[in-house]
Amino acid sequence: MNPVIRREFVGILRSPKAFGMLVCLTVVFSLAVLMRWPADASVDLSGVQSLQVFRIFAYGLMAGVIFLVPAFPATSLVNEKTSGTLALLLNSPLSGLSIYIGKISGVLLFSLLVLTCSLPASAACYAMGGIDGVQFLMLYLVLSLLALQYATLGMLISSYVQSSDAAVRITYTTVLGLLFLTLLPHAFFRGTGVGGDFAVMVGTWLRNVSPLPAVMEILGQADVASYGLKSLPSVGGFIVLAVASAFGFAIWCVLRLNHRIFDQSRSKGVITNDMNRMSRLFRRLMYVVDPQRRKRGIPWYLNPVMVKEFRCRRFGRSQWLLRLVSVCAVVSMVLTYMAAASITSWGVETIGALLVLLQVLLVVVLAPSLGSGLVSGERDSGGWELLRMTPISSFRLIFGKLMSVVWTLVLVLMATLPGYVMMVLIAPEMTHQVQQVLVCLLWISIYALAISSAVGSLFKSTAVSTSVTYVVVIGIFLFPVLVWLGRDAPFGFSTVETALLTTPVGAALSVIQAPGFESYELLPLSWWIAGALSFIMFLVLGVQVWRLSRAV
Repeated sequence: MNPVIRREFVGILRSPKAFGMLVCLTVVFSLAVLMRWPADASVDLSGVQSLQVFRIFAYGLMAGVIFLVPAFPATSLVNEKTSGTLALLLNSPLSGLSIYIGKISGVLLFSLLVLTCSLPASAACYAMGGIDGVQFLMLYLVLSLLALQYATLGMLISSYVQSSDAAVRITYTTVLGLLFLTLLPHAFFRGTGVGGDFAVMVGTWLRNVSPLPAVMEILGQADVASYGLKSLPSVGGFIVLAVASAFGFAIWCVLRLNHRIFDQSRSKGVITNDMNRMSRLFRRLMYVVDPQRRKRGIPWYLNPVMVKEFRCRRFGRSQWLLRLVSVCAVVSMVLTYMAAASITSWGVETIGALLVLLQVLLVVVLAPSLGSGLVSGERDSGGWELLRMTPISSFRLIFGKLMSVVWTLVLVLMATLPGYVMMVLIAPEMTHQVQQVLVCLLWISIYALAISSAVGSLFKSTAVSTSVTYVVVIGIFLFPVLVWLGRDAPFGFSTVETALLTTPVGAALSVIQAPGFESYELLPLSWWIAGALSFIMFLVLGVQVWRLSRAV
């Protein structure tokens, strides 16, 4: 037996985090079935009741695979590299292929445990009647291939990065992009005549990369969500692309498992201030912010911790912030223009819903990435002891760290405002709705930041805090959507409305009159709930920082 398989699989099983995940999944799946289990020992012969439960169960299982499986392969190789054991593995008699098979097998065995935890609940759904056995087989086949695809993707990313927290951030960002962004081209080009048949074909193949259309077709919900999810293709497209991409990721990563993986050529760099006068003048004309220019001292009126965060974090540096803001502004304008080209079939409400979802996706990706390591990153690197020895108070310390994330989120969200400006120009009567949506987006950012910073501060390891924060934030924002998908069956109107109140996302979609959200009245109660929960999370963060600042 490959010794790496046993080492990886046993290591995952010994992790309290993995055990907690398995227990939580088992409990959630069981409760989902028990909520709709017949109380009078009767069976619905039409199968509608069991199908309703099976849909919620399937979406929850897909979410579990998507957001739990990638965390382990994303940190597998980079942890070996940082601890120095990867060099020992490469010097062992094991080949690069054997090492890769051993590591990926351990992750896939854990994925198999995740799917196995759902078998009792799925068997109960099948016992209720009305569900074809082929649906179960196809669902588990799609989710198994999904786990294989994301595991190989995470392993490939892990071979390139230099820190485990960076691996987790990049992996989850890529996973969310494959899950949602691949649906957009087909949504824009279908039925508009833009780009011709070739654009429609490319959009269809890109949509097959996402598992969501395939799962929805298996569940018979090809028309439940939005215009971009109608006329779903067969699961064959996803199966072909998942197998092909997983094979490609695996081959790519195996080719990197040699001693050249440690080779990194770094430029010694040149400071602009040390160049001649003409070179300095040229760079001032060409760059809004020159990344090679020597920074000035920190002014007295700025929080030194905030400046430190900006200068030490990659996306905190001015040149990267400007690039990120520019990309967001261009994408917002392009998406709004493309959606406006099909205004007769889409409607302004659908365009607004699309912008809201894209901004929420952006916040969900950025907030955990920036907020989870505010405290754990310092503790992991040993910088927390240095901060404790400075004359900076705990309040000023955490305020500076939070403001470094706030400014980044504010700039990114402001960059997407041109899309709303175009929407108001198309339909001026929606000005008040757009204003309310912007307030909801502000609360979404505050809410995500509060949860990310509070959850991240509870862990010492940056990789663990980043992984757990992503799972918690995505779970909190995804749970109302799963309940909304089960509206009228099995969840009633009041249950769905209560679930949507837990995050301002539902309020933003209801205000913009997104399809399926028109009948819910969520304002201003949703804002009050978001404010109260954010206050509690910031209070948890403050208590944790105060406790760590006085730890012996």
